[in-house]
Amino acid sequence: MVGGEAAAAVEELVLWVQQAADFTEQFRSYSESEKKWKARMEFILRHLSDYCDQPDGGGRLDQLLSLSMVWVNHLFLGCSYNKDLLDKMMEMASGIEVEDLPQFTTRSELMKKHQS
Repeated sequence: MVGGEAAAAVEELVLWVQQAADFTEQFRSYSESEKKWKARMEFILRHLSDYCDQPDGGGRLDQLLSLSMVWVNHLFLGCSYNKDLLDKMMEMASGIEVEDLPQFTTRSELMKKHQS
């Protein structure tokens, strides 16, 4: 009997994950590459339950979507942001692995090379 309950719980979890993935697809940008979207979707899905809209309208889904864009822009485009924001976003993204990221040289690094 316990095995049946466990199987039902797993089936329910799989259904929830599929519904969450389907829900997040609406937030994909038209020009977003598959690689960038896959990373951003993982970020969104990881935190969706903490940020999803509440029935009273007090949700923070827009904040989560913004943080996901900040994160991928930092990773894929080399954008820099306020230290507190970067720290929060990197903590949220901890454990998400993205392969073959571009390498960027910051302005500060370029200035140090030229001063040497």
